[in-house]
Amino acid sequence: VVECEGRGPGGRRAAGAGVWVWAGTGAAGAGRGGGMGASSGKECGSDGKGSSSISSDISSSTDHTLTKAARNAAASEDSDLSMRTLNTPSPALIHSVTSASVQNGQTSSTSSSSVTGEATTKVPTLVPIPPCGIRPASRLRREQSPIDRLPDHTLIEMFSHLPTNQLCRCTRVCRRWYSLCWDPRLWRTIRLTDETVNVDKALRVLTRRLCQDTPNVCLMLENVMILSCRRLSDRGLYTIAQCCPELRQLEVPGCYNISNEALYDLVSRCPNLEQLDVSGCSKITCISLTKEACVKLSPLHGKQTSIRYLNMTDCFLLEDQGLHTIAAHCTQLTHLYLRRCIRVTDEGLHFLMLYCTSIKELSVSDCRAVTDFGMREVAKLEAHLKYLSIAHCVRITDVGVRYIAKYCSKLRYLNARGCDGLTDHGIEYLAKNCTKLKSLDIGKCLLVSDAGMEVLALNCYNLKRLSLRSCESITGRGLKIVAANCFELQALNVQDCDISVEALQFVKRHCKRCIIEHTNPAFF
Repeated sequence: VVECEGRGPGGRRAAGAGVWVWAGTGAAGAGRGGGMGASSGKECGSDGKGSSSISSDISSSTDHTLTKAARNAAASEDSDLSMRTLNTPSPALIHSVTSASVQNGQTSSTSSSSVTGEATTKVPTLVPIPPCGIRPASRLRREQSPIDRLPDHTLIEMFSHLPTNQLCRCTRVCRRWYSLCWDPRLWRTIRLTDETVNVDKALRVLTRRLCQDTPNVCLMLENVMILSCRRLSDRGLYTIAQCCPELRQLEVPGCYNISNEALYDLVSRCPNLEQLDVSGCSKITCISLTKEACVKLSPLHGKQTSIRYLNMTDCFLLEDQGLHTIAAHCTQLTHLYLRRCIRVTDEGLHFLMLYCTSIKELSVSDCRAVTDFGMREVAKLEAHLKYLSIAHCVRITDVGVRYIAKYCSKLRYLNARGCDGLTDHGIEYLAKNCTKLKSLDIGKCLLVSDAGMEVLALNCYNLKRLSLRSCESITGRGLKIVAANCFELQALNVQDCDISVEALQFVKRHCKRCIIEHTNPAFF
């Protein structure tokens, strides 16, 4: 398309895509050319009074010299077409780069020579414009979004807070993000939480991609957390065991399809494994470095793991023999959680204390077969023990608590909720021997009264958390004594207790940082 501006009857509108604009002053003209061939156009025009934009068909090499009658006919035809067409060239596309004079808001394209009296025609200038449908080069430049201005290390820090499935989605945004998302610093941890994900396949694909720089092994991967993914099976654990020799932490809570064999393979191949969470994995009965879990322990099977943290909550099939095997192979344990392992008895705790003498935190909550004799075994931990949970162990009484208080003087946390046999005598012995106690839960211990609270308040000044839920024998008097002596109290639970509003207000005045949980509607 060749467009020109001038005074005259105009010309015939050209068809086809062109890339040049003719702009100039003088008589109206029509050039011949198309694209780069526009330079060979011929000027033609006649005197006229109107100014129009003319498109000339330059696809033919025929002579375009017209007679006066023909020119008038063409002008009439083009005028009719210009009235009917909707594709009128925009004035913005016509750039006049010659010395056209602008007077009274109109452009004059014709100048008269004072010497000869003849009209002088200015040579039009070719100005390239893009073909129809193609944006100018300036618009093709992609505007940089604010997030693209961030440096690489900032984006990597942002990506580090994403779970694995979201991180994989970020690789699809652009090439830069793809490169950053596979930075080795982001792949020290794999965290999958979607139950619908085919975890076995995902682990296989991820480990294959992470093994590109170091064939067959992922040296950077240290932590794997797969939370409540029912589709995780032994195949997924085999993949981790084969490709992640530097694994230090494995959490698979709620993945109940994994078995002892896969766990054995993983523990055997990952010597640096320190934290293992298999809570809710009901098929797990032991953790060992021998294929046969019930093999008789001997010096030949004296291999040990590096596991320090072990969570086996809700492993219902765990028995004393399995606990014996675990203790023999995991002698460096410092944190052990056996909540609701209902088959564990005092004998299992005896095996545990033979091998694991450095345990700091132990939970046997809801292990209803554990009795005072089990507490006597646990007391052998002495000063190492800092945390103990015996909640709902209904067969533990003051006798068991006295064993703990006598030998474990550095105890900081005790959860004895639901221990019906605990009385004021047990609380008194505990308070006088474990003076550094910071958290105590004796909810539903119906035999504990204000007398026990008084001894506790006078000896445990550093108490920060206290739960007395459903302790019907405790009144406002005992609570006031606690508040008057334990100024650092931060959390108090007295739900379902007969506590007056006055006593609660007294606690609030003396322990200003304390959050009180209560069921008294008159206190707010």
